[in-house]
Amino acid sequence: MNIYINIEISVRELDGKLLLGTIAAARGHNVIISDMSGIDRGLRNKFFAPGIFHSKCITPFDAKINAHQTMINNGFVITSLDEEANLQMTGYDEFSKSRYSEKTIGQSSAVFCWGKEDLKMLKQIYPKHASKIHMTCSPRVDLWRSFFNDYWGKPNGMPKKPFLLISSNTAYANPIKPFYENINFTDKAGYYKREPKLFEQDFGNASEDYLKMYYFIKAIKYLSKNNNGYDIVLRPHPSENIESWKVFLKGIPNVHVIQEGAITPWVNKSFAVMHNGCTTGFEAIVSNKPLITYVPFKQNYSTVLSNQLGSRVETLEELLKTVNDLFSLNKEGNDKNINKTMPNLIMDKLNLDDELAAEKIVKIWESLSRDGLSKTSNFSAFQLLNKLVEFRDSIGFFLRKIFPERFSRFRKDLKFEPLERNDIYNRVNKLQGILGIQEKVECKLLAKRTILIKPNNLT
Repeated sequence: MNIYINIEISVRELDGKLLLGTIAAARGHNVIISDMSGIDRGLRNKFFAPGIFHSKCITPFDAKINAHQTMINNGFVITSLDEEANLQMTGYDEFSKSRYSEKTIGQSSAVFCWGKEDLKMLKQIYPKHASKIHMTCSPRVDLWRSFFNDYWGKPNGMPKKPFLLISSNTAYANPIKPFYENINFTDKAGYYKREPKLFEQDFGNASEDYLKMYYFIKAIKYLSKNNNGYDIVLRPHPSENIESWKVFLKGIPNVHVIQEGAITPWVNKSFAVMHNGCTTGFEAIVSNKPLITYVPFKQNYSTVLSNQLGSRVETLEELLKTVNDLFSLNKEGNDKNINKTMPNLIMDKLNLDDELAAEKIVKIWESLSRDGLSKTSNFSAFQLLNKLVEFRDSIGFFLRKIFPERFSRFRKDLKFEPLERNDIYNRVNKLQGILGIQEKVECKLLAKRTILIKPNNLT
């Protein structure tokens, strides 16, 4: 069967979708993992045969509805797992109305959920489609488990000293794109029409993000000056401008600002994680890593669930003592079972049973199999076309430097860095080894942002 998996933000999604693709390929399926432009190119030129298209969301705006309908008309099957997840908010009612609709769920053959909460609410709001809504959790969460620690290894640029990981989530105040562009995109996608209060919420989040950045800078300076011999790694969210943090933290000793790659290996290798409002708070608890939630001011807009996790502190003095105590426990080897029981809010948000989410999803895909989803795609032609496109783009990027307005459409994709062949091969090989996969799986890089994983007996 042919399976097409869409990626939007590579540092957030790539590894989980490689896990999904590797398991599917080992079970006999051809898997494409790609950004949307690569998938569109393969579909437009009829290089990709019908199969399952797995979307990162089914938000009900016209462009997505029309694109999915075109796929369906051409014999494709639509499934989805919303990558935004709504882990941070109490309840799922608003999210289920802004990110789903009768139309988009109706177009889908399977909708996957992260846990009990979204499963219950989606079935309640869309009862006509209850049979196609499944609780699987996410392959991203699979990779938080200690079972996959060897997959991550040591992150690039890791300090020699033990380090405190500070996960930043201030993209409203420190976005890569201007704030007004994000507001414009949200408006065009229909979010404000479906949920009018989101407009005020976005501005409120931005105001509190500015304050959060200020207090984090102050805290980092304080910890750097008074710590017991550890370094600090500040990890900006993928949607944040890393250059801003480099300016704000310039000249502070033993502080490293690093955004490259997934955050999971940094969580694994840190002695503790500090955050305010980050999904990384969930990851730290699942990974059995000490978590510090720093809330130095009253937050009216960014009151998120992850701020109820870990050791909550509100002053610099409390923060310093908590971090230094955790550092001492780590040196003594007494921090191995810091999170003895999983909080109820995590158990509601995440399905954490023994079977991998990736395995559940692949099994449900297989239950959707039908005639016509296993036809042969023309991957060679797709690869050749992409070489021509990449050559054209290289010329376009060069000309943009000389004529920026005329060639403005040639923009760097800030959400999805180009892939490297050997890096992807190594990741897939690691996953095969950890999972004990005996079936031979072949991996190819068809374009800078398009991967093919397939059984090696297929052409």
